[in-house]
Amino acid sequence: MIRVLPGIAAVPAFARALGLRNVSGVRKALELPFDPIDRAARIWEHRFGPSSAMAAVTSIMRAQQILIAELDAVLRPYGLTFARYEALVLLSFSRAGALPLRVMGERLMVHPTSVTNTVDRLEAQGMVVRRQNPDDGRGRLAEITERGRDAVRQATHDLMAADFGMGEYSERERADLFSLLRGLRMTAGDFIDD
Repeated sequence: MIRVLPGIAAVPAFARALGLRNVSGVRKALELPFDPIDRAARIWEHRFGPSSAMAAVTSIMRAQQILIAELDAVLRPYGLTFARYEALVLLSFSRAGALPLRVMGERLMVHPTSVTNTVDRLEAQGMVVRRQNPDDGRGRLAEITERGRDAVRQATHDLMAADFGMGEYSERERADLFSLLRGLRMTAGDFIDD
């Protein structure tokens, strides 16, 4: 169960269940009398020309802020952030429960320093241990512990109950959104479509 602490936004599904409103993923709901992105788009259109790309990107960036705040609120009782949760899930998906840090960085699509930071924090929490890589004498593996597996199971249950912060959208809308953004990621070189 999530405790709603003063000044911390809860996930919308939980907030609605508690009778709260205006959960925005920021410390306090903004409750602006207008949509600032829409207003900026209209001004942009007048001053610079077509604004659809700017408005879409700005909306995506704001949506990321909201979602990260909401997901981190769900994960807070487990001592996790979404980045640490993703690392644990990745390790739990691997056959041996362990991966080289380099591979983790590639799969999570983050800088090696971020992976090291994440693994350091998970190790301090007892959710991951570092081991010598038997295939590479210099390399290290991050291996998920039973405590880490328990955290993944419990946190995943809560995230799924909260629809990962996407409860406002239907299954079809979420699939469409994934498809649209998948094209952008493919164009950027994240992966090669087979």
